[in-house]
Amino acid sequence: MNHDPAEQLISIDRLAFGGSGVGRIDGKVCFVPFACPGDELLVRITAEKRSYLTARIISIVTPGQDRITPPCPLFGSCGGCSWQHIAYHRQLEEKRRIFADALWRGARAPGELVADVVASPLTYGYRSRVQFKLHGAGPNLRIGFYRQGTHFVEDAGQGCPIALPVINRILGSLREMLPAFPDPTKIPQINLECAEKGAVVIVNYIGDDHQGAKAFFRERAAQLEQATALYLQTGRKSTLQKVFGDDLLQYSQEGESSTAPACSLTYRPGGFAQVNAAQNSALLRLVREFADCRRDDQILDLYCGNGNFSLPLARGVAAVTGIEEYGDSIAAARHNARLNGITNVEFICADAAAGAGKLMGDGRRFPTIILDPPRSGAADLLEHIPRLGADKIIYISCDPSTLARDCGVLFGKGYTVVSSVPVDMFPQTFHLESVTLLRRRNGAVP
Repeated sequence: MNHDPAEQLISIDRLAFGGSGVGRIDGKVCFVPFACPGDELLVRITAEKRSYLTARIISIVTPGQDRITPPCPLFGSCGGCSWQHIAYHRQLEEKRRIFADALWRGARAPGELVADVVASPLTYGYRSRVQFKLHGAGPNLRIGFYRQGTHFVEDAGQGCPIALPVINRILGSLREMLPAFPDPTKIPQINLECAEKGAVVIVNYIGDDHQGAKAFFRERAAQLEQATALYLQTGRKSTLQKVFGDDLLQYSQEGESSTAPACSLTYRPGGFAQVNAAQNSALLRLVREFADCRRDDQILDLYCGNGNFSLPLARGVAAVTGIEEYGDSIAAARHNARLNGITNVEFICADAAAGAGKLMGDGRRFPTIILDPPRSGAADLLEHIPRLGADKIIYISCDPSTLARDCGVLFGKGYTVVSSVPVDMFPQTFHLESVTLLRRRNGAVP
């Protein structure tokens, strides 16, 4: 039998950021999606670059001891989860190693500064926000997710295993309802968002009969008994139109002690909130621990959102200033301050870098600064941090590479990573959140 040179045997040693398993073929690094450490695989090479190969699995010769059977029938074709085939304890180990490697490469922070990953209490049924794609009509309507690397919609007939149960119940109701919609091809996507109080359906509608679409869903509101509101979105977020129900989603964050009141926080449908409620609380606990607040502290919270960290911290300090460029989030933060009777907060609607620059120009100083930037990081504002008087920086990140890059820049400005804690916000995927504490080095000049 002739041997196909594109087919090779490979042993998988570890996992990479991006989800693939990593091994070597003829000494060259090879990335294999849906591999598990310890696997012996027969693979077909799909691309050869100067410094690495990519390959797909032809067969599993010998499975690694941490390979398990994924529960979702769409796993491997849906573009969402990448690690359902790996035991959860191994997911956590690999995430810590990947995170520590990134922090060392980008900021030369030693691995011993990285704590074990904070495990998610729920490994399935945790996700509070899901986007479902739609294609087809009538009995051929598919509601689910894009097949990996394509725009073909894989039907999620059993729902999504990582979604909150209420999301899957609402999805079931929509499946019964949507075949009667006059033109389902004009609904390419439906977003479902849930909180402790509230479950919202956002229907993305690209047709012209806005009034007819709203009437259709309004008349069938009783069929969506699990949903507290439904909105029609006809373009960008600013086009959201309420069809029925409540205006706000609400959740709570813990008080500063077991006897202190919880902080009630709201946000508008389409606004940002963490998708794993238990791990959002874990982030706050870490921020509190690193902040080690005193009554006379002044805190600056950059990219503050709806006050997710600002408001729970405000009750234990002199004052908190939050900056966020998304107007709806600032409106929610101000509303949340009133809702909780918190008066020692100031929320500024501005680009983070511009807002920080303005505060610096006004002579404002903040010994503690919280950064919670988007995936792209905070590179555009790091120059302001020393001149704002920060002795302590608490950096919340959803991307290890941009965190490492920014920590490297901050090292050059006189700050050192003291501790970093990865938090598994997204079980069954390679993504993770983290909270990192940096301090000004002795003798560093602002």
